[in-house]
Amino acid sequence: MAISKAKLLRKLLVVLDTTLSGAVYAVVCGAAYFSGVLTSDQWSDHLILLPLVIAIAGPLSLWSKSTLVGQTVGRILVDMLRFNGILFAAVVAVAFVVNLDETSRGVIVTFIALNLLSLSLVRAFLRWWYFSVRVEKRENYTKVLVVGSGPRAEFYLKNVMPNSEWGVEVIGCLDPDAEKIGDPCDGTTVIGTIEDIEQIVSDQVVDELVVALPRSRLNDIDAIVNTCKEQGIELKVLADFYDIGAEVSLEFQDRVPLLNFRPVVQDENMLLVKRIVDIVLVSAVLPVLVPVLAAVAVAVKLSSKGPVFFLQERVGLHKRRFKMIKFRSMYVDAEERLKEIEHLNEAEGPIFKMANDPRVTPVGHFIRRTSLDELPQLINVFKGDMSLVGPRPMSVRDVMLFDKGIQRKRFSVRPGIACLREINGRSELSFDRWLELDLEYIDTWSLGLDMQILLRTVPVVLKGSGAS
Repeated sequence: MAISKAKLLRKLLVVLDTTLSGAVYAVVCGAAYFSGVLTSDQWSDHLILLPLVIAIAGPLSLWSKSTLVGQTVGRILVDMLRFNGILFAAVVAVAFVVNLDETSRGVIVTFIALNLLSLSLVRAFLRWWYFSVRVEKRENYTKVLVVGSGPRAEFYLKNVMPNSEWGVEVIGCLDPDAEKIGDPCDGTTVIGTIEDIEQIVSDQVVDELVVALPRSRLNDIDAIVNTCKEQGIELKVLADFYDIGAEVSLEFQDRVPLLNFRPVVQDENMLLVKRIVDIVLVSAVLPVLVPVLAAVAVAVKLSSKGPVFFLQERVGLHKRRFKMIKFRSMYVDAEERLKEIEHLNEAEGPIFKMANDPRVTPVGHFIRRTSLDELPQLINVFKGDMSLVGPRPMSVRDVMLFDKGIQRKRFSVRPGIACLREINGRSELSFDRWLELDLEYIDTWSLGLDMQILLRTVPVVLKGSGAS
């Protein structure tokens, strides 16, 4: 099947990217050494980076998910530019962190340039060879019979036919209604009814049978399964039975197959990388911030009576509650006094906001404006309650006042310190716009988006733009 062939080629491309990147780096280092550009000591330093190049290239290729299907030469070049750009940044960063002073920038730049050229040429050659030279005979195409001719079947056909260069031919569709025989169905035709399935698969070559029936017709699947078992035909069933905008996957628990419907599309590998990035960055930043944290703690303690830190129960991932840590910016009786001034709320929605909140201490105004009060949340990030980037965690009070059920989708991701709100106006935004940005982040999340938010948050915080 086209999908199986695509998966196989994808794995081969990952192996290709990894081995070719390592080979090009080794050749460049060797050429530099034998030509006298590198001394023995310098050559040793460069060889230390070889395992790193290989270790980065593999996961990077896997993450990029680049393929040859439907790719133009220009698209291939763009993918390889991105791949080698990230590889270059990672190698340079590691060389700097581990203090490899003898590393030659010229060697690294030469490696990246040659790697870009090599990977692009090899990919272009593979694309030409596979799609122009290695043309399968039509009788060897994978023959697919689709059971169904409605919207689900048409949706499937629109995704299959663009991959026809892989050697796939849809021989036709079956429909429960005999009157539809001969009707067109997105590039093919209805060639029979479900009752005709045994006769059709006996008379024709059918490699795969795809069930694309609506839920109301799933009772017919028993006869289809039995026919496929008897005829030795591979059976596939479209699993999008419910239109809930979810990611559908198949899981096994003790050999029991389970269809998994996730309300949010999440790549487990990328979530693991996100968590590792959180731990690494917090571990690197916290020691540097110790003097700042100590200074703020002293200022808070001297400014008013009460503890240095303010712990508030917030709602996190999957609605699990946790104590979010902040430097105390209000007087100790702030929670009790909220009821007295709640009628002065200047914000729309369930959140409370007041320009000159009398509950805020003089030091509190400063640390809020500079976002220094948020620094202890790095501890929450390290513990796993929060992430560096994600929707801001809501208080229990605010969550209980939600009037939009869709907003509870936010609990499918780990809350964060920085979010799209931080770089789009912060407290100046309306409550509804804030929630819209949170949903936009959840639906479009990527590691690149996290990095963009982090980089854009720094100047916003330094300027104090939109801080409350």
